[in-house]
Amino acid sequence: MRFKLIVVFVEDGKTEAVLTAAREKGATGATVISNARGEGLNQPKTFFGLSLETQRDMVLLLVEEHLARSILEKIAEVAEFDERPGTGIALQLDVEDAVGVAHQVRELASVVEEQI
Repeated sequence: MRFKLIVVFVEDGKTEAVLTAAREKGATGATVISNARGEGLNQPKTFFGLSLETQRDMVLLLVEEHLARSILEKIAEVAEFDERPGTGIALQLDVEDAVGVAHQVRELASVVEEQI
């Protein structure tokens, strides 16, 4: 079984919605790293030297490759990445190898067989 790593940078207020959407599409778990900071096309605004940007979370999802695209699309929809600039970004990376995922392989085997 092959995996993809989906990395999501999202406003902290939308993290739970992203996690729920990913689970609905087949993700079996996630790691959330809080207090990430990002900078997009426009530099962040400041007020007397204080940043006015919203707090971001980084969500890491190790998912089966056949489920990855639908999970990525659902995350983009829920987080409104394409509708509102500056709300975040999601991307997927190939995973060469992974350990500690035997329980996911057992859980996903029948789901993936249906997809193929």
